[in-house]
Amino acid sequence: MSSKGERQLRGNMNAGILRIDMKRGQRIYLDVCCLNRPFDDLSQERVRLEAEAVKSVLVYLGRRYWLGIGSGAIDFEVSQMANPDRHLEVSLIVADFPEYVSVGEPELLRGFELERYGFGALDALHLACAEKACADIFLTTDDALLRRALKTESSLSVRVSNPWAWLEEVLRR
Repeated sequence: MSSKGERQLRGNMNAGILRIDMKRGQRIYLDVCCLNRPFDDLSQERVRLEAEAVKSVLVYLGRRYWLGIGSGAIDFEVSQMANPDRHLEVSLIVADFPEYVSVGEPELLRGFELERYGFGALDALHLACAEKACADIFLTTDDALLRRALKTESSLSVRVSNPWAWLEEVLRR
């Protein structure tokens, strides 16, 4: 049986389809922890809700209502995955994203700058790629990254959010 939160998300998704259509064209960057969420252990409600939200976002990306953004940073992180099945699944998801940001000197320099704000090196590089692509939203399930982004949001040119929280917000519009 689904939890109250899952029922609410499904109900909001059904009621919110027309509203989502009005926000067509959202440019979305999902970091690798977000892309992995549907494959995590779903025994905790929070993980299950985030996984459902990520799957919903991926459906809209697949239907081209929204635009998914891949990057060299995502490719690098996915290449480091130890689990070959998960590596394949996430690689296939990202391969379908119509936009791609290569990591070059500007992204590396911006990444170094973001590291000075306390972001980890790979998180900083993901953010730099999302900024380069002019993403409307950067989705992550990483609480430390979310907290750091909230503290430094005036220094970022991309909004950072949890997929569950962001999708709930989009559906309420």
